[in-house]
Amino acid sequence: MDRVFNKLRNLDAYPKVNEDFYNRTLAGGVVTIVSAAVMLFLFISELRLYLYTVTESKLLVDTSRGETLHINFDVTFPAVRCSILSLDTMDISGERHHDILHNIMKQRIDANGNVIEARKEGIGAPKIERPLQKHGGRLEHDEKYCGSCFGAEESDDHCCNNCEEVREAYRKKGWALTNVELIDQCQREGFVQKVKDEEGEGCNIHGTLEVNKVAGNFHFATGQSFLQSAIFLADLLALQDNHYNISHQINKLSFGHHYPGLVNPLDGVKWVQGTNHGMYQYFIKVVPTVYTDIRGRVIYSNQYSVTEHFKSSELGAAVPGVFFFYDISPIKVNFKEEHIPFLHFLTNICAIIGGIFTVAGIVDSSIYYGQKTIKKKMEIGKYR
Repeated sequence: MDRVFNKLRNLDAYPKVNEDFYNRTLAGGVVTIVSAAVMLFLFISELRLYLYTVTESKLLVDTSRGETLHINFDVTFPAVRCSILSLDTMDISGERHHDILHNIMKQRIDANGNVIEARKEGIGAPKIERPLQKHGGRLEHDEKYCGSCFGAEESDDHCCNNCEEVREAYRKKGWALTNVELIDQCQREGFVQKVKDEEGEGCNIHGTLEVNKVAGNFHFATGQSFLQSAIFLADLLALQDNHYNISHQINKLSFGHHYPGLVNPLDGVKWVQGTNHGMYQYFIKVVPTVYTDIRGRVIYSNQYSVTEHFKSSELGAAVPGVFFFYDISPIKVNFKEEHIPFLHFLTNICAIIGGIFTVAGIVDSSIYYGQKTIKKKMEIGKYR
């Protein structure tokens, strides 16, 4: 057993020197302090780099199907009244939604941008006690209400019980409603008076949309929109002006949830209409994005790029409004937060400690032997 221990002892790459043979110098002390400071600095730097999360990106083909796209928006129109501002959507599959009310909030604002009233979209004015019946008389207590469509009935039992149903009946007939103030339903619902009361005001509209994940558009139009010959038009009835000021500011526009580092290029964008009237268009390319944080939490979102174009009414038919045309990219971006591997960190620390010890030893030996050589030469010179 002693022979084995002796062989192991002969393999010792770090032979020990008796402390009696140590020679501590001032230069060695300075080198030790400097090397310790450099070692501490590099260790802290490496530790910070290890704790810092690195975001790796990867491009993949988007193979998802049947998903929906969440659109979050907040847009201010300083010169458009809330009562005549509507939101519509249409996609390439043919699905259309007119005058969307769900998850939409409108705020009436004055010329200074101060909020006058906030409400969910819809007409909520009080109705008179006895509405006008289809047969011309007033509603009795024992009667069922069936309002007149004012000549636009599709059948004998067709009823129009509110202003919107009268307008819809006229739309289907392709007729223009020439005087809203004479329509009993619109009078009862206060539509005309509401629009007049909001003269000179602006509108802030914000909320969320959920649409099919296909190419399409959503737009803010000045008036209740309707479909005629497969084209969206604006019908403002007797309250329609020839031109509208569609100056606007996009406070927020995003597609999906927020994740760290997301930049929405249209946030805070403002456009002021000049002398020409028409429609303002945004063409958006939506890029599906998946973000995985350091804890493994997955966020499904989207990035987008955008170009802009103003179509003047002088160049042809241009519905006054702000249109957002979006298309979905077939490429998906994956972001993943990662740390530097611990073994990589440990290897770097060992390299720092070993490297500094080696360099410090070389510097100290050079100084020591240099001083020793100079001292010998001085002693030889003295004896001569």
